[in-house]
Amino acid sequence: MFSDLNVFKTAYAMATHAGQRQAVIARNMANADTPGYQPRDIEAFQTAFENTGHEAPMVTTRQGHLHGHAAAQPWAEHVADPSGDPNGNGVSLEEEMLKAVEVKRQHDRALAIYKSAIGVLRTSLGRG
Repeated sequence: MFSDLNVFKTAYAMATHAGQRQAVIARNMANADTPGYQPRDIEAFQTAFENTGHEAPMVTTRQGHLHGHAAAQPWAEHVADPSGDPNGNGVSLEEEMLKAVEVKRQHDRALAIYKSAIGVLRTSLGRG
């Protein structure tokens, strides 16, 4: 009965997306002085979620883990718009910092959705 609650799947997908996007942003910032490096980004969660048919299957990190599907995430990295640095590096630290704040908000939103859903579930079971 509780194994297929979409609100938990969505919160999990949002948190996973935020974590992966944060890793890409951190890599961009780490390569801010690398000549010729072009910044990367991940498709927005809303766009990726709409393209998956509103399903967020669990993804495994190793074979047989949690009975999930061993598949790639629906959001793939792509080259972001370069900022045009003289050494050919397209990373703008200011833009990356703004993206990092946006990702933190997305992650916080995912946690708030999860906590709220847990509260509703506990209340419905009489354990609030």
